[in-house]
Amino acid sequence: MKHISLLAAGLLVATPLAATLSWADTVFVPAQTDAQYLAKDHLIGAKVHGKEGTIVGDVEDLIINDQNQVVGVVMGTGGYLGWAEKKVGVDLSSLKFEEKDGKLFVSLPDLTKETLDTAPEFQRKKPAKSLLERAKEKVNEFSDKSKPQLDDAKQKAQEALDKAKEAAAPAIEKAKEAVSGAIDSAKEAVDSATKPSEPAPAPEAPATPAPSEPAPATPAP
Repeated sequence: MKHISLLAAGLLVATPLAATLSWADTVFVPAQTDAQYLAKDHLIGAKVHGKEGTIVGDVEDLIINDQNQVVGVVMGTGGYLGWAEKKVGVDLSSLKFEEKDGKLFVSLPDLTKETLDTAPEFQRKKPAKSLLERAKEKVNEFSDKSKPQLDDAKQKAQEALDKAKEAAAPAIEKAKEAVSGAIDSAKEAVDSATKPSEPAPAPEAPATPAPSEPAPATPAP
């Protein structure tokens, strides 16, 4: 198996690149080749077998030095479903990698149960992150990735809204004029209905005839 030789040489070692390659060629890895494998597919989670061939633990993590080389693995042993499990650091050179039935077979040929029980527990320099911390990191990562898309969506939505307002402006003005006219008509109707009517003129009184003058007295004979 090709990936066994890669482990023996030390994983993640930067390979010198030709000066003629472009920047993109030196930065991005477009695809996995036949000479490469992913640690998560074959190494992380692999069962580690002891001297008698029994499973003594499983590979949980890789130990990498400041030269980006894999120098060892962290193996979980004992416990039940992760509870009360002991973490043991194992040097990469002590592990034996073989291919059996097309699968990676990892073993510590000289490891016995007594040796494992007395092995020092691996000490992390930094405490493991809690589930809550990892969940927060995922949320922040998602927010960072989605922010440009959200900003672009907001800009497009604002542009669409501005265009809709511009297209609807004439109709809105006409509607305003129609409403204003209806309001004025209504006001006129209300004013006409509530305006007090002028009182009818009083009928003229009939003219009183002037008193007739008395007839002149006739002198006595």
